[in-house]
Amino acid sequence: MATSVVLQKVEKRYGSLDVIHGIDLTIDPGEFVVFVGPSGCGKSTLLRMIAGLEEISGGGLLLDNERMNEVAPAKRGIAMVFQSYALYPHMSVYKNLAFGLETAGYKKAQIEPKVRRAAEILQIEKLLERKPKALSGGQRQRVAIGRAIVREPRIFLFDEPLSNLDAELRVQMRVEISRLHRNLGNTMIYVTHDQVEAMTMADKIVVLNSGRIEQVGAPLDLYNNPANRFVAGFIGSPKMNFLKAKIERVNDGDTTINVCGSSIRLPRRLKGSAGQEVTFGIRPEHLSVADGGIALATVDIDLVENLGGATMLYTKTPDGQNLTVALDGQQKVERGTNVTASFDPARCHVFDASGATI
Repeated sequence: MATSVVLQKVEKRYGSLDVIHGIDLTIDPGEFVVFVGPSGCGKSTLLRMIAGLEEISGGGLLLDNERMNEVAPAKRGIAMVFQSYALYPHMSVYKNLAFGLETAGYKKAQIEPKVRRAAEILQIEKLLERKPKALSGGQRQRVAIGRAIVREPRIFLFDEPLSNLDAELRVQMRVEISRLHRNLGNTMIYVTHDQVEAMTMADKIVVLNSGRIEQVGAPLDLYNNPANRFVAGFIGSPKMNFLKAKIERVNDGDTTINVCGSSIRLPRRLKGSAGQEVTFGIRPEHLSVADGGIALATVDIDLVENLGGATMLYTKTPDGQNLTVALDGQQKVERGTNVTASFDPARCHVFDASGATI
């Protein structure tokens, strides 16, 4: 049965150094939640606190409304999959899957159906007699996940499990882990610094920065309505463009801002005042060089990347700022030429000096 996870003002300190700062978070039963953020933001530390591998310095951890702060890791009903496969090289795949159950005192008749079921779920039935050295990286990662499945945990924790795989295998394993979640229905918490993994796998994303939560929400909610500049810049690939701007006029139903030397009217009232320095944000995929929309600037093309399904333009605005434009399909655009970049005003974002969306 899926389990709820509640963090109540959770803190972590190492001596006088605070690394997790009073985090409040509720994870509903059966949710696939992704902790995402840059290196050092505290996402793995938070995961290890849930697992019981790190002591909670303050606040409370509740699983199905039961306080877990003082409960031993082995008694929390949690299985964790790490970045390192950590397989026993001298054991077969079957023995690697069975070993944890054997040490826990399970009988052979109990172990075999659990191992067979995990192998079937992960499609590694034909690998059970092999040793880890005879497996590919993706197969080893499946075995590591299988060790978690056989324990039939209440919650699965994944700590950057795909970091050691090449790009093609990462995509394949993303699909397989998502399918595993759909089939098992367990609560899963997944840590990554890769926002593409977060966007494609999560029911809910938790964006962390310096031990604090910046925003929590469904992937497209964070993509379309970022709470601040940090979230806007972290969610989405390629990264959102940020341009220096200034508010010129605020009316009841619209706001005029100056971006790249041009006055642009936005059809909404911003929470700012005339003369205020702000940051204008627009995603590369929300820019166009075709007719239509509001003209942002005539830009010089520094570099063109033809990716087959998309064409990336790396450009300079008249005032020397960098602007990336992502065009659909294969576009005939040459380096050294200039184009007019246009946008839909409903798709842009404006941030104040503190980084908050206004």
